[in-house]
Amino acid sequence: MAAFDYVAVDDAGRTVTGALSARDEAAARAVLDRRRLMTLQLGPASAAPTRARPDAPGGRLSARALALTTRQLAALIAATPLEESLRLLAAQAERPSERRILSGVHAGVLEGRRLADAMATQGRAFPPLYRAMVAAGERSGALQPILTRLADGLERDQQVRAKVLTAVIYPAVLAVVAFGVITILMTFVVPKVVDQFTDMNQTLPLLTRAVIGVSDLIRHWGWLIVLVVVALIVGAAVALRRPNLRLRFDAAMLRLPVIGRLTRDIHAARMARTLSSMIAAGLPVLDGLTLTARTVPNRALRRSTEQMAEAVREGGGLSAAMRRAGVFPPILTHMTASGESSGRLETMLDGAADYLEREFAAFTAVMLTLLEPAIIVVMGGVVAVIVLSILLPILQINTLAMG
Repeated sequence: MAAFDYVAVDDAGRTVTGALSARDEAAARAVLDRRRLMTLQLGPASAAPTRARPDAPGGRLSARALALTTRQLAALIAATPLEESLRLLAAQAERPSERRILSGVHAGVLEGRRLADAMATQGRAFPPLYRAMVAAGERSGALQPILTRLADGLERDQQVRAKVLTAVIYPAVLAVVAFGVITILMTFVVPKVVDQFTDMNQTLPLLTRAVIGVSDLIRHWGWLIVLVVVALIVGAAVALRRPNLRLRFDAAMLRLPVIGRLTRDIHAARMARTLSSMIAAGLPVLDGLTLTARTVPNRALRRSTEQMAEAVREGGGLSAAMRRAGVFPPILTHMTASGESSGRLETMLDGAADYLEREFAAFTAVMLTLLEPAIIVVMGGVVAVIVLSILLPILQINTLAMG
């Protein structure tokens, strides 16, 4: 029996380390599989690189910093040694936390660790899937192309986030301003105008009485309404920590007309891109599915992805597993089946990811474009109701005076 050290990812997506005894490396991997651990690094117990400390201090790299670091490292190692490239990256890092992380990776490489093992010593700074692809690039001698591909994917994600954020800012500000204006009207303007009608022994119109009732409710019980809303939000957040309830909630979210489609499409695009990158890195599709499943926030999609991984582990095809999951767009299933039959799975997955990302961007842009006029129409309608509720008693009084 030989002793092995390992770095792996558990079901919760946490990086864990340890040691075990097994007949050989294949048997050690089998033991880790039975423990439901995704192996990132495995080597003899005497090998220092595997003794990574996932909880080591160092902070986290932001998505932007990780993308920029990956792009710079891919460019540098094409012309300079890895150790020198890491030293340059650490020296030019803008933030102390980034400099500390990159210096730690540089120190690990100087100690003889492989790059993926040195990254593992920096806690959660580098995601498990990222480290797995770096390790595959080191093993295959194609580290620079793998880093370039990782940088492309990270930058693409950044562009999508930036576009959505830019498109959301204006409607969000407009909604906040509209809510503030309506609240001011109901809290201060309506009561002052209504006071003019209190001394007149006239029955106010129904619309006016309804608006006055809402105004009184906001002025006298607004604090209670806010407390109830906050309590409901906190209670929902606590309740959703229960796995069964969270699974049902996420499944219901997928059935919503707009949100469900956007969630499915972006997950399908990311999974296709990840699997394509894993194949390009020389890693098995099963490893890509396993790692991808642990990073999916939607529990229903996570369970479907885990079922796909189990089907592939049992010898089934990837497209057949997608078809049985029933949550992926038909275009992804068809292109995956075509890639499997033609031996061009990596290319077809990349094409499917490109298509789904374009569809997501176009659909999001249209929905956000429609959101702005919708907010304006709703605000205009509410203000019109408030103004009408004030004008109706005036018109009623004028009618009585003329009569």
